[in-house]
Amino acid sequence: MKLITYCYKDGAPQLGAIKDEHIVNLAANSGGKIPNDMRTFLAMGDAGMALARSTVDDAMGSVALDQVKLLAPITNPTKVLAIGLNYMDHVRETGIDVPKLATMFCKFPSSIIGPGDAIMWREDVTAQVDYEAELAFVIGKTARYVPEADAFDYIAGYMNCHDVSARDLQMAPGDQWIRGKSLDTFCPLGPFLATKDEIADPHNLSITCTLNGETMQNSNTKELIFKIPYLIEYLSKAFTLLPGDVVITGTPDGVGAFRKPPIWLKDGDSVTVEVEGLGQLTNPCVIEK
Repeated sequence: MKLITYCYKDGAPQLGAIKDEHIVNLAANSGGKIPNDMRTFLAMGDAGMALARSTVDDAMGSVALDQVKLLAPITNPTKVLAIGLNYMDHVRETGIDVPKLATMFCKFPSSIIGPGDAIMWREDVTAQVDYEAELAFVIGKTARYVPEADAFDYIAGYMNCHDVSARDLQMAPGDQWIRGKSLDTFCPLGPFLATKDEIADPHNLSITCTLNGETMQNSNTKELIFKIPYLIEYLSKAFTLLPGDVVITGTPDGVGAFRKPPIWLKDGDSVTVEVEGLGQLTNPCVIEK
């Protein structure tokens, strides 16, 4: 299934599934058994997924996909966890040694926006805004001390993420990764959450980022250093992962900071992140006045 959170005619956010370029409203077509909130739905676990599948199978989409406003598939996770320096090609372009442990940081949930929403910043806050295409996975059930062998049982699905980064804040003296990564609007997600059965192998997907139509990043998730099962074991040993939590897995080479000269996002730019099988996530860039 391709699950979405959307608004129709300026109404309240609703939970749906894409079927033949139309939307099946899961709450309405399940008789209210499925909630209109992705995180609450994911907390229903396997039973909720099974109910959603039967609901989609039995229903006709009532609203055309192009008639709604898509939001981030999940707007309110308890955590957005991110892995840095996790692509071999990115490690090569930075010139650092291959990390022996996964580099972890957080992006605040308040940084989440959806497809078409503007990435915004003020010039007196940052002057070095960079793009980073990433594969994200979403936790589907409570996970604590999960071994690698069982990791995929805890995944609800996958989606595109744009890990927008203020490099001048990130690289300031002291540990500033969270500040540089968590400005409002710096975590676009979407356009949909593909359930895990939609993706045969998350470690063999093309991943690209285009800036104003020009390809800036072009790689494959085969380049991941720390694979998804390892990350779930690694993270769940430290803290409990909850349904709806988002984990973004790193970016490949081609980021603006390591180009000569560097390329920074600017007012009026349009950035598209695309991971194979997960649609396109496009956002404009706007400097706040």
